[in-house]
Amino acid sequence: MILREFAAYIQTRQDEIKTGSATAVKILCDWIRLVITKNPKGHVDKIVQTEIFLAENSCGDFFITAKSESGRVLVKALYNFALSYEQYIMQKWLDDKNPNDFQK
Repeated sequence: MILREFAAYIQTRQDEIKTGSATAVKILCDWIRLVITKNPKGHVDKIVQTEIFLAENSCGDFFITAKSESGRVLVKALYNFALSYEQYIMQKWLDDKNPNDFQK
């Protein structure tokens, strides 16, 4: 349920991964920030707000941590999904390339 919500969000921003303007982990941070700062409208929002803590400094560095053991499992699952999705997008991008595309 939570992974499905995040998957829908990251799919809307996959062009940023392709262009290198954002990483999947940065998009995960943006999604968590979005969910944490709004009024909870459903179970996903309530669970994320209860289980995940997001800290960010003025330089834009961020730290995602869990508030409980179940939150740790959730953070790990979201993080692994973000990384695997980024690899999937980059693999699809690479499949369309020829070796000559990388020569100067």
